[in-house]
Amino acid sequence: MTWTPPPPRAGHPYYMHDAIYAQPGALRLVTRGQGELIDGAALRLRATERVLLSGIGTSWHATLVGELLMAHTGGLGHRVRAFHSFEFKSYWPDPDARTGVVVVSHRGSKRYSVEALAKARGGGGVGVAITGKGAEGLASADYLLQTVDQEKSAAHTVSYTCALALLAALAAAIGDNDDLVQELQAIPDQLALLLGQESWAELAARFADRRRYWFVGGGPNAATAYEAALKMSEANHATALGLGCEQFLHGPWAALEPGDVVFLIAPPGPAHERCLAVARVAKEVGAPVVALVREDDREIAPLAAETIAIPPVPELLSPILTVVPLQLFTYHLALVRGVNPDTMRGDQPAHGRARAGLAL
Repeated sequence: MTWTPPPPRAGHPYYMHDAIYAQPGALRLVTRGQGELIDGAALRLRATERVLLSGIGTSWHATLVGELLMAHTGGLGHRVRAFHSFEFKSYWPDPDARTGVVVVSHRGSKRYSVEALAKARGGGGVGVAITGKGAEGLASADYLLQTVDQEKSAAHTVSYTCALALLAALAAAIGDNDDLVQELQAIPDQLALLLGQESWAELAARFADRRRYWFVGGGPNAATAYEAALKMSEANHATALGLGCEQFLHGPWAALEPGDVVFLIAPPGPAHERCLAVARVAKEVGAPVVALVREDDREIAPLAAETIAIPPVPELLSPILTVVPLQLFTYHLALVRGVNPDTMRGDQPAHGRARAGLAL
């Protein structure tokens, strides 16, 4: 299934906007009717010696969160690892029958994700796919878990959070963790409240003239930082960087300028202290910080130019929530910049030619 730019909309709301606001409803439904598949996949994966997660782009970011969910909630510890599909297919040894592989791919058509699944099945191990409805490239998986209908926008949003939810449900089933299941069921209502929390257009207008956009987080929200930077590139074409908090502190911060802005994803957890160090660095340099923190945060919030309150949620589930304000900022910045966030510039001649000649 290849993606082609959708029929263009004349203006706001673009398809990306619809997908962002569809997330609470989609998350309420994503596991419905798939309980037996989730339990069956969990039973098989629990019996393996190792579980490898594989994805590309946004899907790779999802696997980084899934890796921590399965290590902790699923009880797999060091038996689980996330790989970029290209690296897994091209550089790592073939898995054997004692290995389970979970491949995440929104459209199920990316060459290296399809080959990653084939590599797993060729070794006799169990293959699990998490993909969008109607995707055929991963149909050979032993267990096929479906997220949502294929998104019209090239900037995937709802399929990302639904993939995270399925990874969380799978981890909970592997670890027989009912508490996480209950926490996961509360996410849609929390997300619905978060969507109406801020004036996203005003936030985008305030920071529309920044030289560079930094997204920084730690633990599972390092993946959120990577994902937000990718969405910026895809949807509004601004210069954006996504970094783990400790990586930021080990050199990249030297490139920070007062004309930049730092989006800091810092819910409670082991990374919070190092995110506080990031906020202090940014304040000294003179770059404003937009902090995604708990409402009761008393350390990072005073250092921030803007705060976005994140509802109380276990840190391992927080990426389902924290990514959404960044999706909205990305979308509204596209409006300010006068670009269509859905097409990945496929409607522009040079970029359209580049995409047509690119085999993914």
